[in-house]
Amino acid sequence: MSMDLCSRSAVELCSLVRQRQVSAVELLQAHLNRIEHVNPLVNAIVTLVPEHAFRLAKQIDKRIAQGNDPGILAGLPIAHKDLVETRGIRTTFGSRIFAENFPDKDDLIVERIVQAGGVTLGKTNTPEWGAGSQTFNEVFGRTRNPYDIAKTCGGSSGGAAVALASRMLPIADGGDLGGSLRNPAGFCNVVGFRTSAGRVPYMQTNGWFSLPVIGPMARTVQDCALFLTAIARPATSVPLSLPFQDFTSGLQRDFTNVRIAVSKDFGGQLPVDPAVQKVITDSIVALHTIGCDVHEVCPDFSGADEAFKTLRAWSMANKHRDNIRKHRDLFKDTIIWNVEQGMNLTGKDVYQAEQQRTGLFQRLQSFLQEYEFLILPVSQVPPFDIDLEYVTRIGNVDMETYIDWMKSCYYISVTGLPAISVPGGFTEAGLPVGIQIVGRHQEDLAVLQLAQAFESETGYWRISPKMGSQP
Repeated sequence: MSMDLCSRSAVELCSLVRQRQVSAVELLQAHLNRIEHVNPLVNAIVTLVPEHAFRLAKQIDKRIAQGNDPGILAGLPIAHKDLVETRGIRTTFGSRIFAENFPDKDDLIVERIVQAGGVTLGKTNTPEWGAGSQTFNEVFGRTRNPYDIAKTCGGSSGGAAVALASRMLPIADGGDLGGSLRNPAGFCNVVGFRTSAGRVPYMQTNGWFSLPVIGPMARTVQDCALFLTAIARPATSVPLSLPFQDFTSGLQRDFTNVRIAVSKDFGGQLPVDPAVQKVITDSIVALHTIGCDVHEVCPDFSGADEAFKTLRAWSMANKHRDNIRKHRDLFKDTIIWNVEQGMNLTGKDVYQAEQQRTGLFQRLQSFLQEYEFLILPVSQVPPFDIDLEYVTRIGNVDMETYIDWMKSCYYISVTGLPAISVPGGFTEAGLPVGIQIVGRHQEDLAVLQLAQAFESETGYWRISPKMGSQP
């Protein structure tokens, strides 16, 4: 029974709890059993607070017994990314500086999730300060890919993706500056949605900075839409905050003759592993089957690399320079390098990056008037060895920095357009590969609609990792 519950979709589980066929307490216990059985193999959930979770689950059951609405998430267990502050629950940011940090408040997304009926049971692993798309840190160690524990799960929302893929959680939150929702989702055969800036509001010291977003992860597009509806609520204190939208209805859409652009390698602008290129090429068959008018073409991404690296370094310098001055020995080398890059920037550098970003956005706007969607690789490589900190070479092209192998994600981050990673297939070695669906400005629902149609046609999400026996 426990494993059966853990394998069901979030939408199904909410329905079972609402109809009192399963209690929120029973649902929580089933997932805790699964975590006990599987988590030691993959190290995805790094902090567990079962007593806190049972208190929340009992409150959900009490609401239902009294005839009250339990909330849209209706007792769904969730663990929050360890970059998100949780009141009274250990929050390390993957940093030794904060190894014993217990915040006195919840981040806005945590408040929203609990208000919607979610049940917090712990925290998921992340790289140190979320930097880099390989989930490891000196506090908790490495998180392993459930499809091959010798491989990485990606990052930075790696613990979240693994917890979903290995059926320890039905939903998970994450963040994405340069690919941190999309990359681990692609590596772990789940769904990760980088929504439009402000769609899911969150508090940050620079409220006008739109590169980082937080958003939903799930095993199916429908579950992702459910979760997004719970957290995509406006906040008056967040300047980029967008109006509320219900993403749970209207997912079904006819895609007959909808013009779509597809590129397996960004039109030759990026090196992409042949195994990834094959998955993108194979996806064209499914897109044709659902009625799309597919064209193999790609817009010009000139300036994307410079703009992203400048703005990322600028933001990291502002965030970390004081702590690096005090605790340099407690930071990994790649963060120190990135912060020092940012400290050497001038106002003119940042201005030029914003100019490049604006020019790229305008080119994409024109391109997406002709093609409603752009289909691309999520990551330029399949999941790689767990002991490799980052990819240094793709084909015959050397990577200049620790993030260059993620250009396929961060080029899209620069545009500000909504982009989702949905299971796209597997390599010959059985490793998951995601496809990235990019939509028009602030048309998040349309992105979900195409992802849902592709998912229904292919069904790759149903292929679960072969690890562990039933608890």
